[in-house]
Order: sequence, then structure tokens, then C-alpha cells
Amino acid sequence: MTRIGIVTSSTRPTRIGHHVAQWVATQAPEGVEVEPIDLRDLALPLLDEPEMPSSGQYAHEHTKRWAALVDGVDAVVFVMPEYNRGYNAALKNAIDYLYAQWQGKPVACVGYGWGGAEYARAALRQTLDRVGMVVVDGAALVFEKTLSTQGAVTADDSLVADVAALYGGLVAAVPTGQDTDAAG
Repeated sequence: MTRIGIVTSSTRPTRIGHHVAQWVATQAPEGVEVEPIDLRDLALPLLDEPEMPSSGQYAHEHTKRWAALVDGVDAVVFVMPEYNRGYNAALKNAIDYLYAQWQGKPVACVGYGWGGAEYARAALRQTLDRVGMVVVDGAALVFEKTLSTQGAVTADDSLVADVAALYGGLVAAVPTGQDTDAAG
């Protein structure tokens, strides 16, 4: 069984990302267990660790909890909005908290916005590459096409195929024998 963390990245009071994340979770194929992770619930303050994340020396419980969540999954899907052609600050902060946990971890992005978060996904790709994640193709939801501004997903065949390919790519990118069930 492959465990994939579906991370809701938006923390805004009026967000819709949790609706998108729930829909992505319902698309998981057989053999994939989904672990919902919500950055709003995690409530990470701006990076406050005294040591560099690459040291792996975490002083705060919120960081240890975040690291354990990431360690507990084989791959990650970041469900993310686009703000001013970039990805949101809460996601950047959450990524910056950790380092070793990202090394070799497969990741895909599901972006949403007026342009399907095209610019945000491109910007995020640089950060994910830098922290050593294995990036697989993601998916895009576009307002008034596949997503309402209230968060209702109206998936077309293309979006369903993209999300199916996303899951396939993540499962294929998990190193053999490295899934969390096998690690015990």
C-alpha cells in the first residue's frame, strides 16, 4: 500500500483548497492510501527553528509533528492556490521547515486559480527541485471551467486523466521497498 499525503496549502479563512484536496483524495486508485494534511491545522509559525533545517535538529513540537507527517507518507500532493502568479506563503514556509524529509520524496502539485496556477506551479517547481524532491506531473483546476469560486469541482475527462496520471507517477516514483508499510 502506498501512502500519499494530500496537503491543503491554503490557510485563508475563505479558502476552497480543502474542497479540491477532498476531490483529489476521492480519485485515489486502489492500492493508494490517502493521508489528509492541512497546513491550517498544523499552524506552523514563520520558520522559528534555531538550527538550519538541513541539520535535522528540530527544537519545536510543531516542527517535529510536521516532520513526522511527512516521514509517514511515501509521496506528497500539494494542493495549492496561485496568488499574484506565485504560490502561497504558508506552503513556502512549510517546505522551508524541513530538509531531509524531502530528499527523494515524490511530489506532485494540484494547482487551482484563474489560470490553473500555471505560474505558481512553475515557481514551486524550482523550490521542490532544490530540496531534492522527485517532481511528477500534476494537475490544474481552472475557475469557471473545472472549479467554481466556491470550491465545487466539475471535472472533465482531461482533469480526471491528469489526476490519474499524477497518482500513477507518484506510485512509480516511490523507491522499491521504501513505502511506509514495508518500512514497518
